[in-house]
Amino acid sequence: MFGPRALRTALAATACLLATALSTTSSFAAAKIQRLVSPGGIEAWFVPDATVPLIAMEYAFGGGATQDPADKSGLGHMVANLLDEGAADLDSKTYHERLDRRAIELSFNATRDYFRGSLRMLKEHRSEAFDLLRIALTKPRFEAQDIERVRAQVLSTLRRESTNPNSIASRKFLEVAFGDHPYGRPSNGTLASIPTIQADDLRSYAGHVLGKDTLKIAVVGDIDAVSLGALLDQTFGGLPAKADLVAAPEIAAAKPPQRAFIALDVPQTTVTFGGPGMKRADPDFMAGYVVNHILGGGTLSSRLYHEVREKRGLAYSVYETLLWMEHSALFIGNTGTRADRAADTVAAIDEEIRRMAEQGPTQQELDEAKSYLKGSQMLALDTSSKLASALLQYQLDKLPIDYIEKRNAIVDAVTLDDAKRAAKRLWANGLLTVVVGRAAQAAAEPVAKPPSAN
Repeated sequence: MFGPRALRTALAATACLLATALSTTSSFAAAKIQRLVSPGGIEAWFVPDATVPLIAMEYAFGGGATQDPADKSGLGHMVANLLDEGAADLDSKTYHERLDRRAIELSFNATRDYFRGSLRMLKEHRSEAFDLLRIALTKPRFEAQDIERVRAQVLSTLRRESTNPNSIASRKFLEVAFGDHPYGRPSNGTLASIPTIQADDLRSYAGHVLGKDTLKIAVVGDIDAVSLGALLDQTFGGLPAKADLVAAPEIAAAKPPQRAFIALDVPQTTVTFGGPGMKRADPDFMAGYVVNHILGGGTLSSRLYHEVREKRGLAYSVYETLLWMEHSALFIGNTGTRADRAADTVAAIDEEIRRMAEQGPTQQELDEAKSYLKGSQMLALDTSSKLASALLQYQLDKLPIDYIEKRNAIVDAVTLDDAKRAAKRLWANGLLTVVVGRAAQAAAEPVAKPPSAN
């Protein structure tokens, strides 16, 4: 049985082997990526792959939850849950029967900045799959009975979340970080906002957001470029040429340190922590990404795991990650602990984060992190759906089409000085911390006035 340190060493060694063994896979995938433009002018990143008779498509429209009116948060979330509840002349039951009969996987999701969709099917059912998507996007029914059924489901989830410490902490953290900016509102709505959403709101959202000018598409699978181009035109060609989006302002997350406490009678206290991060286009982003893996993203190998769990036994797990958006960025982490040890846990996290900001990582930590990140990235692209999702994200992040080829070199180029500079930028100011639980001693200083959008 490996001890924790032996396991970290083994993971690092495995990552080195993966990076070497899979480098050819990376280059092969990158070489096959095509920028396809349909006869109707719809662009997609496309990887033909006849290994299995499957086709996976991921796509996104700009807007997402930032297009929810302030008093109707969760509108985009409701639209995402209703687009496949009947379309054109198919009611909800018939529409889902058509999907199930052909084993077509179709879903929608409203994130903070994008309205995203996913479609996966066997090659032989591609025409029906793309047509079902077409009518969902262009002719949704939004029937009253379907709206009320989905509304009840969303409200049920929100009621559960209202007593879930992790959900409460996450919502409060975003409120503290972003104030009255759309990022400060819950993207899946509230118990007050969801009941106000009506069919006209759903139709208005779809009409304003689903425009071809913001559409990004990635397709991987067993199909040729000519056939795919025709399907893209048939599916998306009937959408409005331009979306009518409300511009969301740029905003910097609230400056640490700040701390908030929410009393909740639960067995375990939840701690959510974070602060301002780095946007994807930031020149220091990759250095921040690598050093963040060392601090809190490496699970069993991270510094926070060692300090909080191994060394002090304060929590079972602790993680921290970078979150980048169109108009802002965060680092954010979470852990859970006994109520009487919440203050010690927050102190240990804060101490380790400040130590990283002041000293940065060691050269050995940097080398091991880079090796792991190169190998794990290749494992993350081992299916058509995963590759399509990655290619869509690269487009949303405004990365070049050959980014897969370049990524390992970009990771390798991060120096110790780069990592130290990024660590100081990320963590020198301390933490925004939200504590939810019984621990009265964790009740914090008053939260400063939240930031306003620029």
